[in-house]
Amino acid sequence: QVQLVESGGGLVQAGGSLRLACAASGRTFSIYAMGWFRQAPGKERDFVAAIMWSGGNTYYADSVKGRFTISRDNAKNTVYLQMNSLKPEDTAVYYCAARWAYSSTLPTGSDEYNYWGQGTQVTVSS
Repeated sequence: QVQLVESGGGLVQAGGSLRLACAASGRTFSIYAMGWFRQAPGKERDFVAAIMWSGGNTYYADSVKGRFTISRDNAKNTVYLQMNSLKPEDTAVYYCAARWAYSSTLPTGSDEYNYWGQGTQVTVSS
């Protein structure tokens, strides 16, 4: 089992920045990839970014490319999402997720991840 705890959400004005963190515990040696997803009220959960636990390959949704950066600190078992140039449409609950199985490409579907955090609210005011 892997446990994930997100932190760092909050209220920010448009154009501002936030950094989310996701701390993993438990069988972290089994993690293959970590991802960030977000869900706005009344909408589906959407992929934001993913990173390989080792190696550091990354992949981003087009909507955040160039504004968001995913990174990891293996020593701290933590994945980060640096969010810059935030827009009101970035408002959502942000979830981190972990996948334990190998895949040929970084997973972007929510059903491709095995473990989920509880989510952290990000609100961007205009």
